[in-house]
Order: sequence, then structure tokens, then C-alpha cells
Amino acid sequence: MEFNHVVSSRREITSFLDQPVPSEKIEGILESAWLAPTGNNLPSREFIVVNDRGMLDHLSKTTPYVPWLKEANYAIVITGRPTISKYWIQDSSIASGYIWLAAVDAGLGCAFGAVFNATDEDDSEQREMYVRDALNIPNDRRVLAILGLGYGKEKPKKKDLPNKKEIIHHGLFDQDH
Repeated sequence: MEFNHVVSSRREITSFLDQPVPSEKIEGILESAWLAPTGNNLPSREFIVVNDRGMLDHLSKTTPYVPWLKEANYAIVITGRPTISKYWIQDSSIASGYIWLAAVDAGLGCAFGAVFNATDEDDSEQREMYVRDALNIPNDRRVLAILGLGYGKEKPKKKDLPNKKEIIHHGLFDQDH
């Protein structure tokens, strides 16, 4: 698929078909995650692939916002390593974008479930501990997000985007938009 088409057709898919996803597609998506850039090329993020139905059901209770994991065929949990890089959040976030776009390119739907909560450390710790305990993640890793993947049940609607002039500024920030 052409890159601009992948980007423009990306949507959050939260309802999945009960249809197996070939492991080759998942491996291709993971290759994209592995190739995603990191600050100073440090190994600051890691990925846990989950396709066990019981574990997907368990992870769907991480936050009230990820019940769709019950229907997903796969989840990819993205962890960051603050002891390796102070840019672990950025590195993990870039990788999540690569995963999402690679999923679209592979004909799959994807949804992003934030686990890390930058504005509420207690909430973040509770969410992260829930995932950490379930997947045996070491305490020196932070859990950024869970991405659910699978074949979408429905074709998503067209996105309503803000006007480009409101969010793209040339030269200086223009507050009049």
C-alpha cells in the first residue's frame, strides 16, 4: 500500500472479527516496531505479543477504555526502559505509531490503549502494575500502551479532522487561527 494511503486510511478499530491473523502479518508488524528509531539508537522499548484469549480478556480490564481487547486477535504491549534512556516515552510512542501503520498496511485494524498516565502517577502505577503482574514484566520497565490488532468488523467512517490552518503554522505560531 502506498504510504500516504496508509496514513490517510488509518482509523482506530475497536471491533474485531473472530478471524485468525496469519503470524507472518504479526511478524511483519513487529519488524516495523523493531526498525522504529530511538534516541541515540538505545534499546529503550520492548514489545510483548499476546494472542492467548484468556490473557486478552484479562488485559481488557487494565483500564475502562480497553474493553475491545476481548475481541482483538492480538495485543502488543509496549514497554519502555527509563534506565536505558530518558527518551523512553518518545521512543515507545514512535514505535506504537509504526505498529499502527504497519497493521493498516497489512490489512488489519488497530486500537491504542494508553496504560501510562502522565498526569496521574497513582493511576499510571495501578494500570502498569496490573499489566506488569499479568505478563511478568520486570519492575524497571514502564508500560506505555497496549495495541489491539485484528481484522475489523466494519469499515470505519471518514475522519473529521481539524482545519490544517488551525494546527499547522509556518515560521511563527499564529494564534489567530
